[in-house]
Amino acid sequence: MSRLKELYDGEIKSSLTTKFGYSNTMQIPKLEKIVLNMRFGDCKDNPKQMESAVGELALISGQKPLVIKAKKSVSNFKLRQGMNIAAKVTLRGERMYEFADRLLNIAIPRIRDFRGINPKSFDGRGNFSLGIKEQLIFPEIDYDKIEKLRGLDVMFVTTANTDEEGYELLKQLGMPFKQA
Repeated sequence: MSRLKELYDGEIKSSLTTKFGYSNTMQIPKLEKIVLNMRFGDCKDNPKQMESAVGELALISGQKPLVIKAKKSVSNFKLRQGMNIAAKVTLRGERMYEFADRLLNIAIPRIRDFRGINPKSFDGRGNFSLGIKEQLIFPEIDYDKIEKLRGLDVMFVTTANTDEEGYELLKQLGMPFKQA
């Protein structure tokens, strides 16, 4: 069992119950899934760059990404229906907790000029989105082998009903939020 899962089961559940006064254990918010998304609009003409981007996302997540194809043609973006435009990975269970542990304790502290994560990226239902500007913060990525700096989006999907509950859950899991 991962460290973060043990922390959640041991301490976080009880502290959330006392803070919000839940009467049922099923009301306690928990992480449901983490979704990683990497767009590669500049790689649509170069399939080798796209393969390397998909490989980097697989290294970061530990799971093979799903390549997303364009649903419609858009002439202004030189985009044709069926072209590869993004890759995504949905992490659940043990892999989700392992990734969250690596992200919160290893990768985020490696961000240059880091002052904390903005807590205003909640969606109103307790889910949190985080944008990462470069994939180099992950220790799995070899600096010499990357072709281009790419960013990725990380979505934390929780079972929380409100942003306040989701904020408290992620804060106790170790998310370094800025102080307002």
